[in-house]
Amino acid sequence: MKKLLFVFIIILTIQPGIVLPQSYKDTIAIGFWNVENLFDTTDDANQDDEEFLSTGNKEWTSERLDTKLYNLSRVIRSMNNGNGPDILGVCEVEHQAPLDNLVLKFFHDKNYKVAYKESPDGRGIDNGLIYNADLFSLLSVKGDTVMLDDGYPTRLILNVNLLTKEKDTLIIYVNHWPSRRGGQAESEKNRVKAAETLRHSIDKNFERNARSKIIIVGDFNDEPGNVSLLQGLSAVPFYCDSTGYIESYSELFNLAYPAFADGVGSYKYRDDWNMLDQIIISGALIDSESIHYVCNSFEVYKPLMMVTRSGNYEGAPFPAYGGSRYLGGYSDHYPVVTKFILTRTE
Repeated sequence: MKKLLFVFIIILTIQPGIVLPQSYKDTIAIGFWNVENLFDTTDDANQDDEEFLSTGNKEWTSERLDTKLYNLSRVIRSMNNGNGPDILGVCEVEHQAPLDNLVLKFFHDKNYKVAYKESPDGRGIDNGLIYNADLFSLLSVKGDTVMLDDGYPTRLILNVNLLTKEKDTLIIYVNHWPSRRGGQAESEKNRVKAAETLRHSIDKNFERNARSKIIIVGDFNDEPGNVSLLQGLSAVPFYCDSTGYIESYSELFNLAYPAFADGVGSYKYRDDWNMLDQIIISGALIDSESIHYVCNSFEVYKPLMMVTRSGNYEGAPFPAYGGSRYLGGYSDHYPVVTKFILTRTE
C-alpha cells in the first residue's frame, strides 16, 4: 500500500498536468420574512382583497405598492452582510406577481428566482420562496393542504425542492400557520393540525431517505415552546453544545429556541416579544459534510432602517400601516436569518 502511494505521488510530480479536484466552502444565508400584506392592486373576485384596493380603507395604490417593494428590497439586500440571502421564504403575499416584480425591479444584478403556489386562503395571503439560481436549481414545487376541523380554508404549506451544484437535494417548507384569532388557547388546535400535516409530509421524505436535508421556515403563530411545535411537529430545542447527542437524522431541531429562551422575539404584541418566526432543520444538516448549519448563526434580523425609534412601539418593526393609517414602512415582523456552510468541488 505504501509503495502504491509512493508511485502515485511520483506520477503527480512527473505529470504536473494532472489536477486534483479542489474543495471550496461557501457560506450561504437562509432566511424567512413575514412581509405583511404584500397585495397587488387588482381586484380578485375569488379573494377577500377589497381592503387592499384604491377604493378600500387602506387606499392601496400602485405608488404605495412600489414603495412597499422598494422598502422590502432594501432590507433583503442588506441581509448577509449586504450580499442578500441565498434562500428566503416569505409569507403574506397575495400572488406571485408582486414577488416577481420585487425581483425584476430591485435585484436585476442577482440571479434570483421565485417558487410559489396559490393557496385556498380566503384573503389570498400565500407563501413563496426566493432563491439564488446561481447556487440552486428548482426540482419541484407543491403545497400541502391543512384540513382544519371547521373546514375553514387556510394557507398551503409550500414545499420546494432545490438541487445544489453538488447534487444535494434541499427540501424546504415555507409555513404560515393559522392565527391566534379568537385567543391562543381556543385556536391552538388549528396550529396543531398544521404541525401534524407538516410532520406527515416530512416523514414521507424520511421514509425515502433517512438523511433527508430538510429546512423548515415560517411564521408559526406559536412560539418554540408551544404544543404545536414541541409535540405536533416534534421540533426540539437546539443548542450547539448538543450536537453530540443526535440520536436520529429524522429529528427536527429548532434553531430559534436559544434566542426565544433569552426573551428575543420577531414580533411585538403590545409589550411582549413573540418568537413566531423560526427556522427548523433536520439532523442531517447539523453534521453533513456537504452542507451544514453554522452554530449560533440564527438571528432575528433588525436593521436600523426598519426599527421604530420612539413612541409606544419603540423597538418594534416599522410597518406599512398603523391600523388603517398609512405609515410607508416595511412589515410588522422582523426577518429571521441563519447561515450554512455549502461545500463544493471544482
